[in-house]
Amino acid sequence: MSGRRRPADPAAPARGPAASRRRGPAALGLALLLMALPGCADEDRPEAAPAPAPAGSGKGSGASPFWVDPGSEAARQVAAWEAQGRYGDAQVLRRIADRPLALWPSGGDPGPGIRRAAAGARAARQTLVLTAHHIPYRDCGQHPPGGARDARAYRGWIGAFADGIGDTRALVILEPGALPHAVDGCIAPEHRAERYRLLAEAVDRLKKNRNTKVYLDAGHPAWIPDPRDLVEPLRRAGLARADGFALNVSGFQPDAAVRKYGARISEAAGGKHFVLDTGRNGDGPPPGEGKQAVCNPPGRSLGVAPTTDTGDPLVDAYLWVNRPGTSDGPCRGGPAAGRWWPEYALGLARRARE
Repeated sequence: MSGRRRPADPAAPARGPAASRRRGPAALGLALLLMALPGCADEDRPEAAPAPAPAGSGKGSGASPFWVDPGSEAARQVAAWEAQGRYGDAQVLRRIADRPLALWPSGGDPGPGIRRAAAGARAARQTLVLTAHHIPYRDCGQHPPGGARDARAYRGWIGAFADGIGDTRALVILEPGALPHAVDGCIAPEHRAERYRLLAEAVDRLKKNRNTKVYLDAGHPAWIPDPRDLVEPLRRAGLARADGFALNVSGFQPDAAVRKYGARISEAAGGKHFVLDTGRNGDGPPPGEGKQAVCNPPGRSLGVAPTTDTGDPLVDAYLWVNRPGTSDGPCRGGPAAGRWWPEYALGLARRARE
């Protein structure tokens, strides 16, 4: 099980990383003048960290095709730290802020936020990455409890979600945890058939959008150890009509283990492709924690940057589905689940190898 993120409105007006780069000649001249004045030297200014690798780097070359949210929590934090003179920390945090993160629309009306983000993605001619996470009995009442009140409410919500996307190029991760929880016994038996039906209906609704790709969440190898246990649930949830399945969402499992796990599911599921969440798995799970490494484990780092250049014919993309820096819950000093935690985000970025 994993804590699920509920970031703020993805398109809320904010000063993102681009704002700090639009400094004209006048601003540069003023900066040089101030440096020459007594007491205005750079001796108290932290040394800037090396610039991060371009989004999409790590496994191959070329820029990521995915849209970067200029109003993300990380982008706003960069702007705030720059205003406070924390230039070194701000530069390190750009390793998150300057890269594409999945958007998690709210459980209210998801349409307005999605439409604003979709407009940005269309203007940039890039693909919008979204996570749908509102199925009834979501997360077995944990991290925090939520989800649609019933099947009818969920159908309305996923319809508004799909309408918000429209013809925009989009990639949707469908309901993190929904299938693994049906397999591990967390969902009551009387609710499982309904869950499979709702997921299959959601796949069909989203695929009516001509430019939307859909990947059903399938957990990770430390959650459901035998990947064969997921094949029939995936089939019942509409995998044949989806573009594939997603692995390691909000998880810390290493790429090699997840790819091997995904290949076994794919083999049993007619060769379906998959995507991986690499947002926080750069150092894998803490030793001895495995599946339980779900609540703000210390010492972790960012994984491979989002890209479609994966070097594996079965892996369509590495994505940052979990927005790095959002808390898993009130553990290890963290805020409530889904809340932005700048200190944790900075640690993930500092320890990143890219």
